[in-house]
Amino acid sequence: MIPVRRIILVLIGALILASGCLDTTPADDYQDWNLTLAGDEEMVLTHPEIRALPAAEGYGYSVSTVGIKHGPNRYRGVPLADLVLAAGGAGEDDLVYVSAEDGYLWVFGMDQVRGEGFFTFDENLKEVAPPPLRVILAYEQDGSPLPFNEGGPLRLVIITESPDVITEGSSWVKWVDRVEVQRR
Repeated sequence: MIPVRRIILVLIGALILASGCLDTTPADDYQDWNLTLAGDEEMVLTHPEIRALPAAEGYGYSVSTVGIKHGPNRYRGVPLADLVLAAGGAGEDDLVYVSAEDGYLWVFGMDQVRGEGFFTFDENLKEVAPPPLRVILAYEQDGSPLPFNEGGPLRLVIITESPDVITEGSSWVKWVDRVEVQRR
């Protein structure tokens, strides 16, 4: 017979592990999330202000550096190019730094801001010619607010019209709180 104490310890351990997998940040908290745009101008946009901007929609499908696929999902968000314009625009040689609340940073060239210069893959992770891509700051996934455990409230996502195009996930910055144009 298994001792009751051992069963209780196993159940407590399972509950602790399961609680770490839950999204503990409700969508209502996103109202307090801000995005700083920096360039010639610096401004702070609230989450409702970001959602009010013209949006783009498409499929996003990524692969991690260890080969784990995420997606495909349908995303909605503001094109990164529009946010760069709101920050005062950028020249062809300038860089765009997208950073997150946790300190993660990804640097994009202007070609990437326009959706160019990315590697794309098929379901077997074989490189394929890239279709038209768009880089967006997503706030919605599959018709619902982007969950916190998926990088919400704001996550950089590379979208396309096809659900079977995969891009590298390392540029999919989670929990974005700053977009900055760096002049060169």
